[in-house]
Amino acid sequence: MLAKSDFYFELPPELIAQDPLENRCASRLLVLEKDTGAVSHHTFSEIVDYLNPGDCLVLNDTKVIPARLLGEKEGTGAHVELLLLKRMEKDVWETLVKPGKKCRPGTKLSFGGGLLTAEILDVLEDGNRLVRFSYQGIFEELLDRLGEMPLPPYITHRLKDKARYQTVYARYEGSAAAPTAGLHFTEELLEQIRKKGVQVVFVTLHVGLGTFRPVKEENILEHHMHAECYRVSPEAAEAVNRVKAAGGKIFCVGTTACRTLESAADESGRVQPGEGSTEIFIYPGYRFKVLDGLITNFHLPESTLVMLVSALAGRENVLNAYQEAIRERYRFFSFGDAMLIH
Repeated sequence: MLAKSDFYFELPPELIAQDPLENRCASRLLVLEKDTGAVSHHTFSEIVDYLNPGDCLVLNDTKVIPARLLGEKEGTGAHVELLLLKRMEKDVWETLVKPGKKCRPGTKLSFGGGLLTAEILDVLEDGNRLVRFSYQGIFEELLDRLGEMPLPPYITHRLKDKARYQTVYARYEGSAAAPTAGLHFTEELLEQIRKKGVQVVFVTLHVGLGTFRPVKEENILEHHMHAECYRVSPEAAEAVNRVKAAGGKIFCVGTTACRTLESAADESGRVQPGEGSTEIFIYPGYRFKVLDGLITNFHLPESTLVMLVSALAGRENVLNAYQEAIRERYRFFSFGDAMLIH
């Protein structure tokens, strides 16, 4: 049995990065060789040295929406926090509401002094709320004005610039969290990578909070992943398949790009274009169909993301690398440093 506790490590709280670095690509980069477990230390801009002409770099171009709304219950004025998770139809969203206990169907909420109002329509099985919004004007503009970036709970500092929780290539709105491995890239660094003869390809997976939900079951096989929507264009699929067929390596930026490609690939490893929904859960024992290397951040203990990187590089190699990162005082989690597994 694969146990949740097999993926535990002790992390000093002061190593949790609270703010992004001024220069995106100045983060540190720990390089882990998946076959040997060997570790070396670099700066992120040196990522170029590990990509060769004819390789392919795959990035997730989802855009985070300012999905955290702070408001009040109509009638009582009690404070309420609402997090947009998924648009079900035009003005109806699946949301996470705090405190949820008293937000029953029929409850009305107000944001921005009434510029945006919402009514709870239903309580779903997992406790999330189905909500219908009412407003004058354009919803996205109101959200941009009233909403905050939905930073993870371990980040306690206020984000001064919304753009810093967004990749420079973010394009399609729909995520409740950033694909954080991509935060290290600048336009200049991507141009440098292209000039080296590396194919840069974009796929889309809208990140839901399910990715970060803790694993509660000790037997990890009993954990259920929440579905996330993805899209692979015909051009992206063709580019990845062409590089793979020519013997180039496929490097994914982040676990979301990895999960997208692995979900879209058939058993022969050929990526199929199209849109879909994935609940793929990658843990040790998984046989990768497309991926050769992964650029990722450092993840929470016992999380599905630590399990995914352990599937690629081996649990012991990953936990040893994490201990090395802790000794070397790397910065962890969303605004932290990066790791290349190759």
